[in-house]
Amino acid sequence: MLSDTAHIFVQGGHGGNGSMSFRREANVPKGGPDGGDGGRGGSVELVCNDSFRDLQQFSRRSHYKAPRGRHGEGALKKGHDGEDLIVNVPPGTQVTGIDGAVHDLIVPGQRVIVAKGGSGGRGNARFTTPTRQAPRFAENGLDGDEGWIDLRLKLLADVGLIGVPNAGKSSLLARITSARPKVANYPFTTLSPVLGTIDGDERQLILADIPGLIEGASEGKGLGHEFLAHVERCRLLVHVLEFQPQDGSDPVENYETIEAEIAAYDERLTGLPRILVLSKADLVPPEVAEDARVQWRTRLDADQSARDPSYVPNAQREEWEDRIEPEVPVLVISSATGQGIDELRALLLRTVPLQDAVAAVDLGGEPLADHRTYTPSAQRDWKVVRDRDGSFRVTGPGIKRLIARHDIDNEEALEYVESRLRKMGVIEALQEQGFEPGDEVEIAGVAFEFDPEA
Repeated sequence: MLSDTAHIFVQGGHGGNGSMSFRREANVPKGGPDGGDGGRGGSVELVCNDSFRDLQQFSRRSHYKAPRGRHGEGALKKGHDGEDLIVNVPPGTQVTGIDGAVHDLIVPGQRVIVAKGGSGGRGNARFTTPTRQAPRFAENGLDGDEGWIDLRLKLLADVGLIGVPNAGKSSLLARITSARPKVANYPFTTLSPVLGTIDGDERQLILADIPGLIEGASEGKGLGHEFLAHVERCRLLVHVLEFQPQDGSDPVENYETIEAEIAAYDERLTGLPRILVLSKADLVPPEVAEDARVQWRTRLDADQSARDPSYVPNAQREEWEDRIEPEVPVLVISSATGQGIDELRALLLRTVPLQDAVAAVDLGGEPLADHRTYTPSAQRDWKVVRDRDGSFRVTGPGIKRLIARHDIDNEEALEYVESRLRKMGVIEALQEQGFEPGDEVEIAGVAFEFDPEA
């Protein structure tokens, strides 16, 4: 079974602590501080690796923790950084990070850090000033990021075979490629997407047999709804339709049902080029098959939206129109006898669009930038809250990091923290809220008493 979803816990390594050390050498009675910095904790990084095909590995292991950084040492020795933990994922993996950001790993070698390692603490040598020449404190390392992330695989297939259950998709895939999907005369034979390849003189195509869809699939009904995401990566869809469905259903209704479910899942998919394949021609007389082909050709010609390439960027429109058929092709095939298979194979190799065109479609027509840098504006990341009982609380990620880095029981470290709070404007903000000497303040879970006039 193809495993296309995973829920895993990732944790960056803890940063190493800075060292509090002083030089101790012969004939040097007053050696200065020489504590080194702690090393950075390792990060957890996902890397797109085309040696992997699905997310099965995550069913055996769900927790990934990167190594911590080493502590700093005397003689200004910096602790070693923790090694990054590399986790391989297959092409087509979509990652929803701890912060909710979504990343697509499509090209082999692409990588994204999902849990950043904690920064190392500074040694006491870094805190020397003209008025503080022998600091007796150092910083602690910080915890790395941690949390649960979601992985979802969307197959990187060039062509997707869609249709109702028992339409003949698996038989077609087995005939046109070397794949050996399960084929049987009952609905939902295909329980997970199956891949196959077509080799041409100048290119190779990957075909995916998408499990049969039913009405309401986009809302979670049936089995195929779990695999609609795989259609997103396809560059062309082959709609497989029976001439005379064995369950007595109407072929026109079946066609419209599948197209409606595709559009309900993602409106952009309606713009993908199509090929309509009328399957199981060996079960009907040749004249019936030809009449059906003509009727479908007339019906699709009337549907202007089915052949509208307006979603293709203008820069690639000319190239697209040279490669794609001016209308939705309608082919009559039989997987049992091989009728129409060679024609379909040649048509796919000739008309499947280039990857660049589809990448632009996914981006709404905007080209993909090689690198983008976002510089956040400087802003206060903490706030002062006054509770109903008159007490004060100071919260925020910057404040939390400041307290976590220092040993509050160390008098010198406490003085340094207070000086930092003054420079950050925390004391001033407390006074604006009505703070008076002797009032207790809770900062990042630690109780403090300040004298603003001191």
